[in-house]
Amino acid sequence: MNALMREWQRFTPMERVTRWAVYFALVLALVWAVRNVEIIPEFLIDAPEQMLDLLKRMWPPDLGHYHPAVHHALVETLHIASLGTLFSFIFAVPLALLAARNICPYRGLNAFAQLLLVTSRSVNSLVWALIFVAIFGPGAAAGTFAIAFRSIGFVGKLLAEALEEISPGPLEALNATGAPASHVLLKGAWPQIAPAFWGVALFRWDINIRESAVLGLVGAGGIGVVLDDAINFFQWDRVATILLAILVVVILAEVLVTRLRARLI
Repeated sequence: MNALMREWQRFTPMERVTRWAVYFALVLALVWAVRNVEIIPEFLIDAPEQMLDLLKRMWPPDLGHYHPAVHHALVETLHIASLGTLFSFIFAVPLALLAARNICPYRGLNAFAQLLLVTSRSVNSLVWALIFVAIFGPGAAAGTFAIAFRSIGFVGKLLAEALEEISPGPLEALNATGAPASHVLLKGAWPQIAPAFWGVALFRWDINIRESAVLGLVGAGGIGVVLDDAINFFQWDRVATILLAILVVVILAEVLVTRLRARLI
């Protein structure tokens, strides 16, 4: 009878204690973060009013400022994103081949390639831009290399994972016939990872358009330079025009990438 009256509980006592401990740690971390950020209550309360005033200054946008200054900077931004994406694949593909354990059986090379990919991903594009501005000076070259070095880790990691998920059958069959390594990769691996390759390429190009739009804030060329100048001179109607131009390009890039993915994948 006691067995039938036993009450079912979803969590054991230890699991309940652990859950409450996790909740307490999250609340503690949140309180600690808020205290260290040092949010000034007066500024926080005044923020909606300041935002409304800023929007009034930005309306209506100065559309006459679009050509030629904004247009030329926007085209440069697209060039930075496109060339940076292309250069990233030139470096990322060899690293992906070295990082994939089923392609490169040497653990030392696997670890080295993965270390380079992690290093690329761990540094933000703005930090890469600052580094290359110091090397090449201000301009589009610094932005292009910043986009490329930031993208290497992203592209290489996804391609390496795609390579490790391919079926080993075609590769083993080609190796059994004595085919050279280049043919094994082109005929055995490439057909299996081609959809992933094009998907990563289009997705990364779409991301790079967004990232390259702000590199000019640190002198790395593109539309960010024009945006920074407009903000520094308090030309908020021109700022609105620049932001609208960026929004339109991002939307068009999203539509283009979606359609290309549907055709290629």
